[in-house]
Amino acid sequence: MKTIVMLHGINHNMFGKRDPLQYGTVTLADIDAMLCALGAELGVAIESFQTNSEAAMCERIHRAFEEQRDAVLINAGAWTHYSYGIRDALAILTCPVVELHMSNIHAREAFRHRSVFADIVSGQISGFGIESYALGLRAAVAAVARG
Repeated sequence: MKTIVMLHGINHNMFGKRDPLQYGTVTLADIDAMLCALGAELGVAIESFQTNSEAAMCERIHRAFEEQRDAVLINAGAWTHYSYGIRDALAILTCPVVELHMSNIHAREAFRHRSVFADIVSGQISGFGIESYALGLRAAVAAVARG
């Protein structure tokens, strides 16, 4: 069975409590449960990981490389806009990488309009709330199938 890693970034453990106008009331556990259910439908296993530590995120990305995971989904939160360390870790991966965001980062504050990951990921999905995760998973599965 193919395995896809879902990387949740900084402050995502606060989903359901944090800024409900922007992120709704869905929790990280809700997101992970939805991804696992959709993954089962699509015939892939999901490994979810969340951290508020940039170093731990880089180490998990390295592990995905070492374990030869089939694809990576990442919602890095604020790290998206400035973490060259995470960007460089993602650049090591040889599998498809899909960047996703629940909010439309291009319709928010100016500093959120830029992703330092944009030029190394397979694609980006943003602005569809929890559905961004489902769309991201479907895109990753399709990318894996294309080889």
